[in-house]
Amino acid sequence: MTPGETLAANAAALLGINLSGEQVLQFERLTQLLLAWNERMNLTAITDPEAIAIKHYLDALTLCQLLPRVDGLRLIDVGTGAGFPGLPLAIAFPRLQLTLMDSTAKKLRFIDSAAESLELGNIRSLHARAEDAGRDPDHREAYDIVVARAVARLPVLLEYTLPLCQPGGRVIAMKGATAVKDASAASEAIAALGGKLFAIKEARLPTLDDPRYLVVIDKINPTPLRYPRRAGLPARQPLP
Repeated sequence: MTPGETLAANAAALLGINLSGEQVLQFERLTQLLLAWNERMNLTAITDPEAIAIKHYLDALTLCQLLPRVDGLRLIDVGTGAGFPGLPLAIAFPRLQLTLMDSTAKKLRFIDSAAESLELGNIRSLHARAEDAGRDPDHREAYDIVVARAVARLPVLLEYTLPLCQPGGRVIAMKGATAVKDASAASEAIAALGGKLFAIKEARLPTLDDPRYLVVIDKINPTPLRYPRRAGLPARQPLP
């Protein structure tokens, strides 16, 4: 099987996602684009197509377990980098409305090019720091779902993400082995920013020994206006 066909088989068996033949071709084309652009700029350290399918694509699709099945759901991917998890979600769920945000413009150029090449009409890119977007009326509390993968320690990440999430929405942080410990340590920050820990869900991927974790924070109250603090301060002085 091709990496795309293996991805489709794993998505169906593990996640209940049925990818069409066209979607499989889109994933395979995305791999080609990623590797071609990666020769000119540093987008990913993972260059084996099989590994890309698991570590970038299938990993992103594990989020489906926590996404409400609602047409037009507004999702923002904070610190998207080369477009993960946003690009795989856009391919697999064309009814999602995705904003892929990063502070590095050259990575967004790749995302824009890939979205055009793959004819993904449900993506827009946003060049901004999370602290600035969280204070922008066009983005503050404007999203149903906010996701981020390996962007920062959890207290810092939550100050980046919860201000973007509308009350009644959800933040999903994709974390590694320290997820449970990090979530416990971030309990005060979660409450201060208007959130409540909903679940920590384990996600195991084929060929990988270590599980991934999805830390799910429900937004139950508006975030106080003093958050997020100015750019750079959340990372230098994380909330307790």
